[in-house]
Amino acid sequence: MNIVSWNVNGIRAVYKKDFLGWFKSENADIVCLQETKAEESQFPKELKEIAGYNFYCSSAERKGYSGVCVWSKLVPESVTAGIENEKFDNEGRILRLDFKDFVLFNIYFPNGGASDERLQYKLDFYDYFIEYLKKFKNKKVVICGDYNTAHFPIDLARPKENEKNTGFMPIEREKLDTLVKSGFADTFRHFNKEPDNYTWWDYKTAARSRNVGWRIDYFFVSENLVKNLKSAGILKDVQGSDHCPVKIELSL
Repeated sequence: MNIVSWNVNGIRAVYKKDFLGWFKSENADIVCLQETKAEESQFPKELKEIAGYNFYCSSAERKGYSGVCVWSKLVPESVTAGIENEKFDNEGRILRLDFKDFVLFNIYFPNGGASDERLQYKLDFYDYFIEYLKKFKNKKVVICGDYNTAHFPIDLARPKENEKNTGFMPIEREKLDTLVKSGFADTFRHFNKEPDNYTWWDYKTAARSRNVGWRIDYFFVSENLVKNLKSAGILKDVQGSDHCPVKIELSL
């Protein structure tokens, strides 16, 4: 089973950049998007009706902001938007799909850069979600999405310069430490320990052409799923957003 995750920075924008062509060529079993910036009614009709896939989406109360969606060849037993907390759920950041063999979370974690209040919101989001995961301690769990945090110095091109910047502050990175301690594994690092592997590049500085990036898009899986991991990768050549897709292959 192949699962792909991608922050598209606007579904309507990426749709104009041959998103559908990429989607069909990838032929993944499940595709998860973040930062769609659209309500379901604003998705192009042909994206909601891709043959062979079931489509699910969650949008923010605020127009043109946040949002996540999932296409799945498998029919889930249930689909839930949110994590049972209105403070976080009204921003359309979470879709949970419960399948027979595993639970999938597609999440667009908050960015803490706008203000001190938003940084605290981001930290509170992490804390609440990690506590919420205890409900699934006996399940196999996949958590994909844009985490908006680089975990270790190897995960960004310029760690020293960014230690005081949101996305790499110690207080943010500690949340990923907590996630790991609670029983989850970073799938990419399970296979690849090399530097210079990034998933986001700043548009304004043309950072992608120089590979001055950050790895902030992840698949974490519960420890009871690690044995089912066949591969994990970064699709760095896929254009259309300031992020690129990431993917995993599971044997289930």
